[in-house]
Amino acid sequence: MSRAASTRAWRVGLDNYGLFPLGLSPLDTLEWALAHRADGVAFSGLAPEWQGRMDASSLEAIRAFAVEHGLYLEWGGAQHIPRDMTSWARTDLFEINRGAAREAAAIGATVVRSCSGGLMRWDAANPPTEVLLRDTADALRVQETMWRDHGAVLAIETHFEFTSFELLRLFDMCEAEPGGWLGICLDTMNLMTMIEHPIMATRRLLPWVVSTHMKDGGVLSSRDGLATFPVALGAGVIDLAAIIRLLGALERPVHLSVEDHGGRFRLPIHDPAFMSRFPDLAGAELRALLELADTAQANPGCRPLERAEWPGVCESRIAHDLRQLRRLADSVSTVAEASS
Repeated sequence: MSRAASTRAWRVGLDNYGLFPLGLSPLDTLEWALAHRADGVAFSGLAPEWQGRMDASSLEAIRAFAVEHGLYLEWGGAQHIPRDMTSWARTDLFEINRGAAREAAAIGATVVRSCSGGLMRWDAANPPTEVLLRDTADALRVQETMWRDHGAVLAIETHFEFTSFELLRLFDMCEAEPGGWLGICLDTMNLMTMIEHPIMATRRLLPWVVSTHMKDGGVLSSRDGLATFPVALGAGVIDLAAIIRLLGALERPVHLSVEDHGGRFRLPIHDPAFMSRFPDLAGAELRALLELADTAQANPGCRPLERAEWPGVCESRIAHDLRQLRRLADSVSTVAEASS
């Protein structure tokens, strides 16, 4: 690792999703971020009451505020699976994604997050993952020039559609290379929901990472399998410091954006049919994830928060997460500088 990379001054901000219950406008979100000493905002989407209201003047106001206050901006609203996630009817993503790319260009953002839904393989009646991978590759290949023309990277989130192994196959199917028009928005907690160890999966995806959802989390065992969930940053089992150190090896800067929310995800790992839908999962990685479950079980503070409870705590917890992530990033940089 070079000295420049290891001693990077990290820019720490937030993803706006966790603040949705507050009903903030995009400008209000930037004001909130500034008041809480964040370095920027990743608008991975807009709260329902603000969707469809981003005209040219609104976008220019966002850009001007960010420039005035030195905030980074990332954008969202893109998709990658060309299917309606309820009916599974085919949809044309080109105009949807071109709209997101145009909005990103208007505010000066070069990263656009993509998320299409998720948890498809939890229901055997849904299309197989390999079918959705082929559909996705076909839909994205024809968008390459459009993304390049807008100077933007389509950052596919590590969500609940594809595992890290499948995302790497997708990039190969798209004939893409790291540093180009396709990349990864690394959600550190979601990796566990796809039965992946956060550090192992980060290493696999590292060359492709262009943005982050820095989210701590837990995993607990039960007779039904596993349950994964977000927790306040610092209360979980994810070694975020190790992930930041890995990100520090990248030549390009990557922003550290906090994301947090309530809820839990159930993984029926004792069901052979369910597990067969994760053909790349190795025994060593599953054992490592189960060790994290043992760690979480021994920590009574590592427990899920129900989604219904999130609106009451979202503001205080995002503020807490920002402070904790800043301390963590500064600590990683200090240690790296002392050892270089």
